[in-house]
Amino acid sequence: MINVTLYYRQGDVECQKVIGYLEDIANRIPHNLVLIDIDANEDLKYRFMNDVPVVRVGPYMLHHSMTQQDLEVALGAARDRAGRLEEIGDKRYLERVDRGQKFSAIDNFAFWLSRHYLAVFNFILFLYVGLPFAAPTLMKANLAAPAKVIYTIYSPFCHQLAFRSFFLFGEQPYYPRALAGMNVTSYEVVMGLNPVANEKTDAFILDAREFLGNASVGYKLAICERDIAMYGSLLLFGLIFAISGKRIKQVPWFLWLIIGVLPIAIDGFSQLPGMLSGLPAFLPNRESTPFLRVLTGGLFGFFTAWFLYPLIEANMKETRSIFTSKAATISQAQARN
Repeated sequence: MINVTLYYRQGDVECQKVIGYLEDIANRIPHNLVLIDIDANEDLKYRFMNDVPVVRVGPYMLHHSMTQQDLEVALGAARDRAGRLEEIGDKRYLERVDRGQKFSAIDNFAFWLSRHYLAVFNFILFLYVGLPFAAPTLMKANLAAPAKVIYTIYSPFCHQLAFRSFFLFGEQPYYPRALAGMNVTSYEVVMGLNPVANEKTDAFILDAREFLGNASVGYKLAICERDIAMYGSLLLFGLIFAISGKRIKQVPWFLWLIIGVLPIAIDGFSQLPGMLSGLPAFLPNRESTPFLRVLTGGLFGFFTAWFLYPLIEANMKETRSIFTSKAATISQAQARN
């Protein structure tokens, strides 16, 4: 016997009319009617608020204004289709029917993740942003071995250049290249190099990656200034989004591109002539400052989260509504049995 799912609202005239239609059709096309009140679940309300009554039967779905004839045609088509597939023993159809009658371990995990994905994301980001601070703290405590494990773990994900990283427990919070033009002790001075040489050699880059710091200048974080700002702002928006009840609307894509992507692209790519040899001489050598790296990284992370998280939530609402419907179908089927 086919299952017919009706999404309805109590007291709605159209919904009561459709229930009457289905009760009459049951005399000619027997079916199991599953009634789901969308007001009992926020995700279902979000999905069907402007469409109820909604009838789902097999692969067919009818929305709002429907006649008894529309329903009878849909139920008849679903019954005939199910009969043909059962008769030929269609494996995929039988598997779908079987999956629809029970919650698997995968279903339970997917349903749990659809409800708690934001907490998972925020926790992962908290660890990802927080662990780099542990590396210099361990170095300061003379625990170099575990600190170097952290630096090694993050090495594939960040350039870890000392002149583009924050330092803890030292004379300054950063030691930029002299090319940045800041009135602070430069990286070249720390390393005993010529501040005006503007080195671009592989050895210069490798040394900057490997330099962790010392007792005088402090110890660098395990990821660079821009990454700290980027992932930190992802976490910040994630927390704001959670506090808002996930109700913040998606930022328009063009604002994400203009405010989030464009500044970091300009700031990042404009530094290439100052890092790479063999480029045309007319390209100006430039090195960004910690402030600009934090600003552009923060804007990119915050606006990227603002663009993606509402989109993810919309998809998760869809997933939750599917599993809620499935749970109601199974529950009502068990009650009939």
